[in-house]
Amino acid sequence: MTDAWLIQNAELINEGRRFIADVRVRGGKIETISQGLERKGDEQVIDATGLWLMPGMIDDQVHFREPGLTQKADIAHESRACAAGGITSFMEMPNTKPPALDRESLEAKYARAAETSVVNYAFYLGASNDNLEAIRALDPKSAPGIKVFMGASTGNMLVDNPETLDHIFRDAPTPIITHCEDTPMIDANLAKAREKYGEDIPAWEHPHIRSREACIKSTRLAISLARKHNTRLHVLHISTADELALFEPGPIEGKRITAETCVHFLHFGGKADYDEKGFLIKCNPAIKDEADREAITKALAEGRLDVLATDHAPHLLEEKEQKYDKAPSGLPLVQFALQAALERVFEGKLTLERVVETVCHAPAKLFDVANRGFLREGHAADLVLVDPKRKHTVTREEVLSKCGWSPFEGTTFSSSIVSTFVNGQRVFDGETVDDTVRGQRLAFDR
Repeated sequence: MTDAWLIQNAELINEGRRFIADVRVRGGKIETISQGLERKGDEQVIDATGLWLMPGMIDDQVHFREPGLTQKADIAHESRACAAGGITSFMEMPNTKPPALDRESLEAKYARAAETSVVNYAFYLGASNDNLEAIRALDPKSAPGIKVFMGASTGNMLVDNPETLDHIFRDAPTPIITHCEDTPMIDANLAKAREKYGEDIPAWEHPHIRSREACIKSTRLAISLARKHNTRLHVLHISTADELALFEPGPIEGKRITAETCVHFLHFGGKADYDEKGFLIKCNPAIKDEADREAITKALAEGRLDVLATDHAPHLLEEKEQKYDKAPSGLPLVQFALQAALERVFEGKLTLERVVETVCHAPAKLFDVANRGFLREGHAADLVLVDPKRKHTVTREEVLSKCGWSPFEGTTFSSSIVSTFVNGQRVFDGETVDDTVRGQRLAFDR
């Protein structure tokens, strides 16, 4: 295995610029970015003429289900799907079994990832109604942030005690990231849907059950607490046009309150998609209407939304084929997320530079990720090469996530992932994942 590469004639997309250059990779890092570089020693040369070279995507919102739910997913499988999709680093959620609510369970997840992950990794500490001391004791360098479920969630992770919630926002030593939906409103909507449909609630009722009003109410609460305590708050998976006015447009630098959306909210929307995909696209918060999709895309373009992530959350196909109450929420997304995001570039709704900002630069800035997220000399060589002219139609056979299916099956993307590099090692060559590669634990400059 080599980590000495010379990538020639690529079009680099980095920090708001697009330019043709060569990139030399040695010792796991970007050694030189220049023009006219010539092969040295044992370097492998890639002629990247006509290809885009960008930093590897940093996905700050995934559920890899390990430990406790590994029949659906695990770090080994999902990290390989990341590699095939151009994602070189992930930050994983705490709602596993058991949940990551203390230092010991957090470190156990890091130890497992060190054994099996082919891309870089970090894990959030979860918040509950009774782990405030663990939150206060968290080493800020040991986790990207603290995840607070301000809506229905898995196990003992719905923080609904107002005093506890206030203290978490007051005392958190890292950024707080929130899932914002109001559970009492959702429960009331679900009861009405059961009265109307019985057990046969249709998929397109999901955005009415997990309603926009439930999102808005909870997001307002999170923002009010953050303003009260000057907390560094990041609101996850914005799904409605209505919430956008709560956030300020402009660059992420200097913001204390930021927001993100997810690739499926840019791709799906409205009753027709629910009619076609059914519970395959059931997720929390719910995919809303076409108008929401367009407004969210526009807000991402103008900087009102700061980050684009996946909320990758696999379930088995047989689980998804159950009736509404039993069909779980969540989609497997990492393998085709970058291509789905780039479709908005081909449609003219986002610039290529803006996509790179939201999936690479902004997560690195938000979480103070050390030496990643940019094409810079001396930074880790986490890279992805994209062919913008080679179309790719998604098939079930190529899905690497353990659940074995994708909501994008049958979709033809305008671009293809050519190569993915993690710490200077080519982990994906456009066809296969190198299982011998191991990612590194993300470091945070705090």
